[in-house]
Amino acid sequence: MVSPVHPSVAVDGIVLQGRKLVMVRRRNEPHRGMLALPGGFVELGETTPEAVVREVREETGLETRVQRLVGVFSDPRRDPRGHVISIVYALEAIGGRLKAGSDAAAVVRVDPAAVPPLAFDHNEIIRVWRGL
Repeated sequence: MVSPVHPSVAVDGIVLQGRKLVMVRRRNEPHRGMLALPGGFVELGETTPEAVVREVREETGLETRVQRLVGVFSDPRRDPRGHVISIVYALEAIGGRLKAGSDAAAVVRVDPAAVPPLAFDHNEIIRVWRGL
């Protein structure tokens, strides 16, 4: 296997539905079975806002619209698969229906004030989103 010569680019989405954060239970490794923000890798020819809307739809069934950029998370150790930079957006749900799909084993709604341990650095992402 050839080692990558540059980081991969991913996106994660923060969606509130009924004052609860929409999370997915990971179907695959790494962190299989843990809760995480919906997200994934940016595809060739796709903007990061397009990618996050697609990933959230594929994993949760929700149609969303980007509200704002939350931040860029680039710690080389944030993902055990290698150096992955994640661009995180807050999104507004505008349609669809919660249903696990793609890489999600389940979709779960979580109280933003009582977030359990999450996969990757997603607890840090939530902390930044909350402004703490």
